[in-house]
Amino acid sequence: MHLPVRAGRAAAYAASTIARVALGSYLVLQVAALAPAGAQAATPFSIAQVRSYPFPAELTTAATGARLAWTFNEQGRRNIWVAEGPTFQARRVTEYLKDDGQELTSVRLSDDGRWVVYVRGAEHGGNWDRRLPVNPASSPTPPPLQLWAVPFAGGPPHLLADGGDAPVISPQGDRVVFEKGGELWVVPVDGSKPARRMVAGVRGSLSDGRWSPDGSRLAFVSQRGDHAFVGVYADDSTSLVWLSPSTSRDGSPRWSPDGRRIAFVRRPGSGGAPDPILQRVPQPWSIHVADATTGVGQSIWQSPATLRGSPPNTQGGTNLYWAAGGRIIFASYEDGWPHLYSIPEGGGTRLLLTPGDYMVEYVSLSPDGRTLLYAANTGSTPDDIDRRHIMRVSVDRADAELVTPGSGLEWTAQFTGDGKTIAYISATAQRPPLPAVMPAAGGAQRLLAEDRIPADFPTADLVTPKSVTFRAPDGTLVHGQLFERAGGANKPAILFVHGGPPRQMLVGWHYSDYYSNAYAANQYLASQGYVVLAVNYRLGIGYGYDFHNPPHAGMAGAAEYQDVKAAGEYLRDLPQVADDRVGIYGGSYGGYLTALGLARDSRLFAAGVDIHGVHDWTSDAGQRLGMNSWRYEQSDRDSAAAVAWRSSPVADVATWKSPVLLIQGDDDRNVRFSQTVDLARRLAAAGVPFEELVIPDDTHHFMRHANWLLVDSATAEFFDRMLKGKR
Repeated sequence: MHLPVRAGRAAAYAASTIARVALGSYLVLQVAALAPAGAQAATPFSIAQVRSYPFPAELTTAATGARLAWTFNEQGRRNIWVAEGPTFQARRVTEYLKDDGQELTSVRLSDDGRWVVYVRGAEHGGNWDRRLPVNPASSPTPPPLQLWAVPFAGGPPHLLADGGDAPVISPQGDRVVFEKGGELWVVPVDGSKPARRMVAGVRGSLSDGRWSPDGSRLAFVSQRGDHAFVGVYADDSTSLVWLSPSTSRDGSPRWSPDGRRIAFVRRPGSGGAPDPILQRVPQPWSIHVADATTGVGQSIWQSPATLRGSPPNTQGGTNLYWAAGGRIIFASYEDGWPHLYSIPEGGGTRLLLTPGDYMVEYVSLSPDGRTLLYAANTGSTPDDIDRRHIMRVSVDRADAELVTPGSGLEWTAQFTGDGKTIAYISATAQRPPLPAVMPAAGGAQRLLAEDRIPADFPTADLVTPKSVTFRAPDGTLVHGQLFERAGGANKPAILFVHGGPPRQMLVGWHYSDYYSNAYAANQYLASQGYVVLAVNYRLGIGYGYDFHNPPHAGMAGAAEYQDVKAAGEYLRDLPQVADDRVGIYGGSYGGYLTALGLARDSRLFAAGVDIHGVHDWTSDAGQRLGMNSWRYEQSDRDSAAAVAWRSSPVADVATWKSPVLLIQGDDDRNVRFSQTVDLARRLAAAGVPFEELVIPDDTHHFMRHANWLLVDSATAEFFDRMLKGKR
C-alpha cells in the first residue's frame, strides 16, 4: 500500500489528500484527510493488512479467583477485554469504536475481580505533558483525561473523575485513590459519590498511593523538589506520619504483609557539587524499612558506590517487593546484568536469585508472596538472547526455572489470584501478540481472543528474522535481525535503527506497540524485495551493563554510531545486496542515528527516513545538563558544548548529500518539533534534497492507527522511489 505520488501507482488511501509542493530542491507533504482503501494487487500483502493485528497490553489479574483483564488496540479502536477461568473466554466490556487516538492505561482489577478501573486519554509515554489531553483526530472539542470503572460482568462504564490518573483500588474493592493536580483523591469504585480530596493541603506533589493490606491507611510520596518524603495517611483527623525524613529523595513505598512496616527506596537529594558535564558518575541508593506508625526506620541495604551499583535503568527500575517469609526483593545491575536479589527484612546477606548472562523484565509476585515471575532473554533455544521467555523463581532461593521454552516470545506474566494459572502475552515470528494462559503446574498454552486476528492477516507470508552478529571497528560485538525473502540478486537494502535507546529488537513480534509497528513495517519491506537489517547498537538493553551504558555515547561522543555504520557496511557487503542501494530509517533516537548516518556517510546510505529524530544536542537537552549553568567553569561548558555539537547531525550537514524524508507529529512530547524545523531549514540552505510529512496534532507515538498507516506507507513509498529506481 503506497501514497499516491507517482503515475501508475495505486492510491493507498481513497480519501487522502497529499499535496506535494516543489520548493527548490525539496518537497513538502501536507496531510489533510485519511481513509483506508483496497490493497495493491501487485504485492503479496499490504501495509494495512500487516498492521491490522490487535495489540494487547496492560494485562492484569485479580488478587482472588481467576479473572484477568487487558486492553486491545484494534486498528486504533482501544477497548478493555476480560476473561475468567476455567474457560477464559475473552469478551469486550467497553465500546470505544473510533480511531480517535485515546489510549487506555492504568488498568486495574479489584481484588475481588468485580471491577475494572482504567484511565482514558493523555499520552503517558511522553517525556513531558503526560497528563495533558491529546487530540490527534483534531476534534474541535478535545477529549479529556478521565478515570473510569466498568463492571467485570458487563454494563456501562462509570465516570469516576475528570483528570484522574494512576488509580489504586482498595483491598476491599470499594474505593479508588488516584492522582489529580498534585494531590491524592478518593472516589467510590461504582461512582456513586463524587470524588473528594483525600490528602490535600500537603506540601509537595503527591503520588504513588499504596493501600495498606487491610485498606485502613495509605502510603504515598511527597515530591518536594530537591528532596522527597514517604508519608502515611490514616484519616482526616490524624496527623500524617513521615517515614524517617531526611534530605534524600524517598520513593517506591511497599507495605509489609502484616501492614506494620513499609520498605522504600532512598536516593540522595539534589544539590552538592555538580557532576562533571557529559560524564557518568555512580548514583548510590539504598533500601530502608520504617515503622508505619512511628516513622522510625533504618537502612537494610546500601548499593555499591559504582556505576553498576546505580539504580537499574531498565523496565521496572528497582522492582521493589515485600514478599512472604520476611524477604524483600529488589533489582540491581551490580553483577553486569539486571537481576533480582532477595534480602531479609531486617537486613543481612543478599541473595542473587537469577544468576546468568541475561536480563530480567516485567516482574510480578505471586498472590502468596512466595514466587516471582519475570521475562528474560534466555532459554534453551538458539538465539534466545533476542527473545523473551517467562521464568519463575522462589523469593528465598536461587531456583529459577524456564516456564515457556521454545521459539516463541512471552512477557508480562502474572499468576491468577487462585494461583492455578499463569497469564501472559505470547507471540511468535509470524503470529502477532495475544493474551495466553497456561496451568501454573505446567501444561499447554491456550491463546485467548485468537479470532481477533483478521482473516486476511498475512501470517503465512511473514519471514522468520535471522539473528546475525558483526563487529564494530572497536571490536564490540553487535547483534541484529535480518529480514529477507529467499532468492534474487542486486537487491535494495534498508537498515532499521530502533529508538529509546534502551530498547532491543527481537526475532519476533515485539512487546512494545511502537516496535511492534516497526516489526510489521520491516516485514512489509522484506515482502517488497528489500533486505532489511534491524541493528541493536550499544546503548540498547539485552546484552549486559557495559553494552547498555558505554562511554562516550550520545551527546558525549556518539560512540554508538560506529555500530550503526558497521551494520550498514555489513548489509552493503552481503552478496545479494546492491552496494549503492542501501537506505536507513528509524524513529526518535533511531531518527537521530539515521540523520547522523546520512550526514556523515551519504556514500554508504543512499537515502533515509528520519522519524522525529534529535538533530542538535546543544539545544534544550544540552541546557538541561548544565551547559549554560554558572555552576560550571566556562571552559568546561565550552568543551561539553563542543563535544555535543560534534555528536549532532547538524554539525555535518555540509557532507549530507543523500535525500531524506522527515516525519513528525507536531504535538510530539518526547522530541521537540523544533528539532525537525531546524534541520529542515539547514537542509534547505545546504541544497540537500528532502521531503516532509508533518502530522498535525499527533504525538511521538502516533496515537491514531490511520497516522501509523500514513507513516509506514510514506516510508515504503519513499524508499521505492529512491532505491528501487536506482541502478
